[in-house]
Amino acid sequence: MECYHSHALRGGRQSITGHCYLVTAVTMGRQPKFLEFQYAAHASCSFYAESVRRHADTLAFVVMPDHIHWLLQVEGSLSEAVRIYKALVSCRVGSRLWQDGFHDHGVRREEDLRKIARYIVGNPLRAGLVDNILNYPYWDAVWF
Repeated sequence: MECYHSHALRGGRQSITGHCYLVTAVTMGRQPKFLEFQYAAHASCSFYAESVRRHADTLAFVVMPDHIHWLLQVEGSLSEAVRIYKALVSCRVGSRLWQDGFHDHGVRREEDLRKIARYIVGNPLRAGLVDNILNYPYWDAVWF
């Protein structure tokens, strides 16, 4: 089995304007930084910051204790959208939070965006963080 490093994965990454992607970004050392209210609140609000919105429209997200899932439609460069988001969150909390790189999945035309959004939003339930998604404050989706 071949091991890929984040810089090697970025080498072949291309983004298509108007295309949708599912992105996962992880905190350094998978530390549960987003258990702290302020950190999670900043991570949630930053998806809608003007600097991020210039590069991507947020369709759905969830902030988990040690990572985020983000369904977005790219308005420019995917890497730039993620870089700006991660930098903004780190700046707002006053420390470097993120592991280098991120994982992305280009959504195919035949995939149902709402189904992907439901999967994203269901993460806190599957992780046992809450019994009812309405009791988890760090998610949003344009359809719900």
